Amino acid sequence: MTTKTLLTNVLSVFIVCYVSGQKTSQNPALVCPSLDNGDSYTQSEFMSRLANECRYDRLLLPTYQTGEVVYVHASAYIYFIQPAEAHDLNFKLHFLLQLRWTDARLAYALYSPERTKIIGENDLRQRIWVPHLYMSNEQSSSLMGTDSKDVLISVAPDGEVLFSRRMQAVLYCWMNLQKFPFDDQTCSMNLESWKYNASILRLMWERDNPVRMSSELHLTEYSLLDYWTNESVVRGDIVDMRQGGGRSGNYSALKFTFKLGREVGYYLMDYFIPSMMIVAMSWVTFWLQADASAPRITLGTSTMLSFITLASSQAKTLPKVSYIKASEIWFLGCTGFIFSALVEFAFVNTIWRRKKVVSLKKVNSKYILKSTLTPRLARKELQKELKESSPHLSKSRSCSSLHQETSSDPAGPGYNNYLTVHSFPSALNLPTITTQSYDELIAGQGGNGQRSGGSEGSDEPPKHHTWTTMTPQEIATWIDKRSRILFPLLFVSFNIVYWTFVYCL
Repeated sequence: MTTKTLLTNVLSVFIVCYVSGQKTSQNPALVCPSLDNGDSYTQSEFMSRLANECRYDRLLLPTYQTGEVVYVHASAYIYFIQPAEAHDLNFKLHFLLQLRWTDARLAYALYSPERTKIIGENDLRQRIWVPHLYMSNEQSSSLMGTDSKDVLISVAPDGEVLFSRRMQAVLYCWMNLQKFPFDDQTCSMNLESWKYNASILRLMWERDNPVRMSSELHLTEYSLLDYWTNESVVRGDIVDMRQGGGRSGNYSALKFTFKLGREVGYYLMDYFIPSMMIVAMSWVTFWLQADASAPRITLGTSTMLSFITLASSQAKTLPKVSYIKASEIWFLGCTGFIFSALVEFAFVNTIWRRKKVVSLKKVNSKYILKSTLTPRLARKELQKELKESSPHLSKSRSCSSLHQETSSDPAGPGYNNYLTVHSFPSALNLPTITTQSYDELIAGQGGNGQRSGGSEGSDEPPKHHTWTTMTPQEIATWIDKRSRILFPLLFVSFNIVYWTFVYCL
């Protein structure tokens, strides 16, 4: 036995004798049971004598006479962590909490030197002083146990008390879901003193391994990335009623924090990969003919409804927050691609049903889209080009012949005959009248830049004229072919930007 332990035991005996004398003097009828020959008593009998109310008051701090700070050392053993659904913003924890402090009033080395330890459960807890701690972020908690609560208290000969209890608690965890489902969440368990401020009671983590994880701990939706502990002092006052009684002051607090990373395998297999396949299915319409309205509309609407149903099943598990989440960005992007495929069909179907041949300066995207979207402007440019290429031509007028409704020409009314009258300068004195079909006129204006006519004396336009024509059906097919390449490239670009944002930012 060391000198420090001996002095502690002597001091505890003095305190016990002093308290016993005080209580006996105040109440002569109260006689404290003797502690002599303590080894002859059973554990229950000896503890009832040691913690008798004549010499021990469980409502007072162990150092109430000296005024020293009571140091309570804490440690935890985590059995189970169950992060709840994101919309609940909490997690469930099963753990063993151990508190260790020294109560000199319970030192019994001088009375029962052969007794190495006193061990009891809830009945012993009712006899001695125990620090009152609470979890500030607690939603609900309870002691675990079947027939009786899992509480264990051991008292060492020098008065060191080890209090263990097995608990389950549901604690709030304020999650940030901006990167859901690629997010990392940081949750904590906050232990604070309920009654005594930091000048009287100080909470401290054990020096070696204050928090230990069970080797059988397994998480389903998350993986445990890291955990750490820290000690702090919190401010309590009457306004926020943080501590018991609403008393102001600084209160000691302990914090155990762990970082969880969400497993994305479930979301990849059940949400992202199926949504990619649905978007790719919407591109099948580009391989169908532009006038196949029924199959293209059915395919477009079914892919849109399928994707909305898939996304809504994921949204049900999330809280309604004011900021946009990463999953919602993916939803908006995929919805935009599916909707764009529907718009593309409406566009090419409208072009397909046109009957007029489109005149083009060049066969490229710029002039095709320009002539398709603004056909009147394209015709004006054609007329302007013709006038610039034939400066001696002052006026040209065309009159269509009657449409033959019984014509078997599959091209329809676009192939009509026209009568063209050209007025030349008065110096020539002779007007020239030529008859030609509309197709001959267009063919003469395109390609080689020559106009096919019925007069040998007609002037040929300059060679630089390169106008050509495309039927509406050719333009619709041309747009579909370009969409087969453009849409997948844009979707791949969207994926590159999205996954870079998710994993790199």
